[in-house]
Amino acid sequence: MNNNAQATPNWDKDPVLSVEHLTMRFGGLVAVGDLSFNVGRGDITALIGPNGAGKTTVFNCVTGFYKPTEGRIVMRHGPGRQQEDVDALTDSGQRWKTTGNGAVYLLERMPDHEISHKAKVARTFQNIRLFGGMTVLENLLVAQHNPLMVASGFSIGGILGLPGYKHAQQEAIDKAVYWLEHTNLVDRADDPAADLPYGAQRRLEIARAMCTRPQLLCLDEPAAGLNPRESAELNELLKYIRDEHKVSVLLIEHDMGVVMEISDHVIVLDYGVKISDGPAEFVKNDPKVIAAYLGVDDEDEIDMPEVREDIARVSKDEQAGDAAAPAAKKKAAAKKATSKAGSTKKASAAGASGAKAATAKSSTAKSSSAKSSPKASAAAKPAAAKSKAAKPAPAASEVKIANAGDYPGSQPHGLRKAREGGANNLTRVKGIGPASEKKLNALGVWHFDQIAAWKKAEVQWVGSYLAFPGRIEREEWVKQARVLAKGGETEFSKRVDKGAVPSSVPGKRGAKPASKKTTGKGGKA
Repeated sequence: MNNNAQATPNWDKDPVLSVEHLTMRFGGLVAVGDLSFNVGRGDITALIGPNGAGKTTVFNCVTGFYKPTEGRIVMRHGPGRQQEDVDALTDSGQRWKTTGNGAVYLLERMPDHEISHKAKVARTFQNIRLFGGMTVLENLLVAQHNPLMVASGFSIGGILGLPGYKHAQQEAIDKAVYWLEHTNLVDRADDPAADLPYGAQRRLEIARAMCTRPQLLCLDEPAAGLNPRESAELNELLKYIRDEHKVSVLLIEHDMGVVMEISDHVIVLDYGVKISDGPAEFVKNDPKVIAAYLGVDDEDEIDMPEVREDIARVSKDEQAGDAAAPAAKKKAAAKKATSKAGSTKKASAAGASGAKAATAKSSTAKSSSAKSSPKASAAAKPAAAKSKAAKPAPAASEVKIANAGDYPGSQPHGLRKAREGGANNLTRVKGIGPASEKKLNALGVWHFDQIAAWKKAEVQWVGSYLAFPGRIEREEWVKQARVLAKGGETEFSKRVDKGAVPSSVPGKRGAKPASKKTTGKGGKA
């Protein structure tokens, strides 16, 4: 039990925020798809991924700027998961609930101002949003308008200068000065915010967010545009906020120096889907993350031992399938023999009665035929023709995967080896790098026309098998392969041919496309 407790990471054991099955659609576009992750209490959690991965959309859902299409977003004040209270709140239809450990909030039900004021979630923006005409100090006082409004009796106390309001105002000023000192801005307190240099404006945004006394601070690319010295200062500031004020931090960042130095937990998105989740050291070495950041053009730089392991797994599955084939064949033969014997026995027992029945049936059929209308006969002909024209079942793959049924969809047809003339250079398809080409070859996919023939179920199976959910469709492998299979070119294939993109066949176009007369066994690829 102790070992299990130690193995459970803080973000799963004591999450301050839980995002559960979050989906955000804009019309037909799925910006975020079925995303789940936790932010640990007292952790610095980084949400990273390439441009367009859906990171800011997640922030906008958490902070109330967007209402998610599906999913639940839970904010907890107090230790532990408080699962019973969360489930009870979900069933009640209410927005938040006070508990024995603090309170729980369902952010997807709350307007943005309540998320900031009651749930204590603060954020900064990708584009700086300060009040440029106000002084630096006034920007921090504006962030404290909720307690000031209450102290003023919603204006009358402030107008009359009541003691309670003066006391609250002094507290607000003291808090503002405190954060100005810790962001090295106290000397600029009376300057307009718009006059500050870019890095100082970034720090002022963080100071303003901290003046709301948050329990979760969401920072959208806080290091964007900062020089190395300013990035180092930002790291120290975020550590101070976490360690001294016990505030959990969720940040979006492209500066991997910042992310890897200060993050306790890293979540990686690609095309709105989580592709990795864990400690910084684990994520940094995850080949899927490297592929997402480098792009599939540079996929040959992915950790090749992992690729070889995948290929070895396919080979192992194939051998297991081959070993199972003879036994299955014997079983089928035995079943067929038993069935045939039973049929012979029944036939001999039914001799005379069968003949009588056949005679009666023949005469009934003639009678029915004589009475049938011309329309019925006409309708019967297309049905018969349609039956004859039925398409044969697709050929089984020559490459057998023992656990093929574990993946959604259906395994595409694979060839044990490339056709005569050699394999196509599959890296000419944008999205297939050298590493992915090796994996596809291991599955028996060597030629453009094989990919071009994939249906939706086969695309789904390959995507799941290669851990590329949805990526094959987004990158239009099938559409590209159809063009290349006919001998055409795409903009990307031209770049590959010129040697501008890392390829399995540098500077070459690979084998020619198959001719229309090619049979299943021979012909050029």
